[in-house]
Amino acid sequence: MAQGRGSAVVGALIVCLLVLQFSAMARAAVYTVGGAQGWSFNVASWPKGKRFRAGDTFVFNYSPAAHNVVAVSRAGYSGCVAPRGSKVFGTGKDQIKLVKGQNYFICSLPGHCQSGMKIAVNAA
Repeated sequence: MAQGRGSAVVGALIVCLLVLQFSAMARAAVYTVGGAQGWSFNVASWPKGKRFRAGDTFVFNYSPAAHNVVAVSRAGYSGCVAPRGSKVFGTGKDQIKLVKGQNYFICSLPGHCQSGMKIAVNAA
């Protein structure tokens, strides 16, 4: 009989953990970077006033012939440099999940980041 109760408790615990996991996923939001204008020049101020969470998805809409997206470190963001081996997104409809803490994105085409095609956000 004691073994049956233990199994029921374990089962209830698993169900509770699954409910918590799914509720956290349901809270994740989807943001179109740059709003209606999309991923383009002068988007650095777009995140102002918005609150982001780890697991939120950023959608980068742009012309793949004209731009790209690279997730970089703080140094890559500040220096507008995508380190060798960085994953370069180039579909024009890229979806990237935010990680907890600072997230940095640039366009790595020459001159684009320097002209304001970069964003930095903090995800709680």
